[in-house]
Amino acid sequence: MLNLTPRYTGNLPADLPEPLKPVYDQSPTLARLFLARGIVDARELSRELTHLLSADGLLGIDTACGLLDTALDEGKRILIVGDFDCDGATSTALMMRVLTDMGKAGGAKVNFIVPDRFKYGYGLTPEIVELGIKTHQPDLIVTVDNGISSHAGVDFAKSQGVQVIITDHHLTSKATPNADAVVNPNQLGCDFGSKSLVGVGVAFYLLGRLAKLRREAGKSTVQVSRYLDLVALGTVADVGQLDHNNRILVHHGLEAIRAGRCCVGITALLEQAGRDPSKITASDFGFVIAPRINAAGRMDSMDVGIKCLTTDNRGEAEQLAFELDKLNQDRRRVEGEMRRQADQIVERLSTYSEEETKDRRSLVLYQDDWHQGVIGIVAGRLKETHHVPAIVFAPADTGKVDDNDAIKGSARSIAGIHIRDAIEQVANEYPELISHFGGHAMAAGLTLPKRNLTEFRKAFDAVMTEVDAQVFTEEKFTDGQLLPADFSLKFIKTLNEASVWGHGFVPPQFDGVFNVLNARILKDKHLKLQLAHHGVQYPIEAIWFNYDSEAWDYRADKVHVLYELSINEWNGSQSLQLMIKDLAVVEIS
Repeated sequence: MLNLTPRYTGNLPADLPEPLKPVYDQSPTLARLFLARGIVDARELSRELTHLLSADGLLGIDTACGLLDTALDEGKRILIVGDFDCDGATSTALMMRVLTDMGKAGGAKVNFIVPDRFKYGYGLTPEIVELGIKTHQPDLIVTVDNGISSHAGVDFAKSQGVQVIITDHHLTSKATPNADAVVNPNQLGCDFGSKSLVGVGVAFYLLGRLAKLRREAGKSTVQVSRYLDLVALGTVADVGQLDHNNRILVHHGLEAIRAGRCCVGITALLEQAGRDPSKITASDFGFVIAPRINAAGRMDSMDVGIKCLTTDNRGEAEQLAFELDKLNQDRRRVEGEMRRQADQIVERLSTYSEEETKDRRSLVLYQDDWHQGVIGIVAGRLKETHHVPAIVFAPADTGKVDDNDAIKGSARSIAGIHIRDAIEQVANEYPELISHFGGHAMAAGLTLPKRNLTEFRKAFDAVMTEVDAQVFTEEKFTDGQLLPADFSLKFIKTLNEASVWGHGFVPPQFDGVFNVLNARILKDKHLKLQLAHHGVQYPIEAIWFNYDSEAWDYRADKVHVLYELSINEWNGSQSLQLMIKDLAVVEIS
């Protein structure tokens, strides 16, 4: 049998809170899912925009609105400084669309710039400010999804007579830069009720408050909620925790896309990938649209991604979506080769000592020819495969690999280890090792001289030795067994309609023991099963992609399965399908 940890260990219906009784009456399983995710009041399931948190708690938002309002009225030049991932692209597109419309009456000029990650790195650096001044002569710079650590860049901009508004969501333990306004729910002193807004969420709140200010003053304004498709995409793409506030934002963005009320670029990207926009789910943001937009920033320039999200011309959107798809294919090719090389390095490490391999608590890898744009993806794959924090480095300048040259790393973490704080601990203990760093609990970035890599690896490993060993034992969670009536399309649709599922509000996973009616291998790597379950009158289809051949036995009569529910569409018909996540053979013939 599989070793699984139940998400809910209470006793239903005895422990059922009064507000969830209507949910229980609809579906006992659904009530159990919500309780396992901390929902005790049905109001936490509301998806009304009126239940969004008020912007009043966002420190600095009124100052930022005042600066933008004046700049729009006085026809100033506004420069948006974005970031080279999907959150940065959606944030930039949202700012461009809203501020351009608002500024038409006053003659304001709005432009954007996204730093070339291979030349300028991350954030509002003095070099980016200098480039922005040279190309756009801005009166006001607004950062999106970056800037909270950009002290030098802010100071340089102000020395040149340029005002600066920072909008960001990244964590910081330091004082904010000396900008004219800083809006970030994670800055010191901010009491906003959700710390989970991503960059585009912060931009949405700022622009929504600005629209309200201008509407009340009788000035030209915009209905910012028209662009919740961009907010939803950026939130899911940046793996923002789906607290109640973010679930509302994502829900309305999904509804807008399904109804055809979205930017033509998103529609073009979905169609390029062969997806029906009217049936989009939150997972499509993360697995279909975001990789294509991110590919622009990873392989070329994020300008292509931003233009795709800002154009209103269908033909142009389709051409840009095609370009993004091609860049994504290039990204997958480069990533595949890097993953192969990384696996070889880990395999060589594993031959040194069985004890060392067993006790390894991190993977820190580097090669001179690795591509900087793909290291985050490779780190994520390593983290998933080995269940340890992984940091993958590549040269900061592809033309240089000397010991004194900079290398850039992308870090991905596991539950229980705050990766940004771990890197900060190294930086505090060894100030000479790391040049720059920043990020979140689960993902971070850093830069250091190549000569410091070995010492950094030792220092990071030392920090990991302080972590409870249990953190490195991967737990597999289950939401329990389904009732016979739950094995239906109706129940799957109930799940999909009940909430937005994702990071922080994890998609349901169930387990159960099934009889095996039939089994076959597809394409030498996928296991297709036909199962029977007590109380279910029809066979249940199941598939295990990239199955573990060591776990499967072709003589299996009975199996214990951990799975997600899905809908399989074929030739216009729909059927229930289990997506197997793990399997153990219980009985063999």
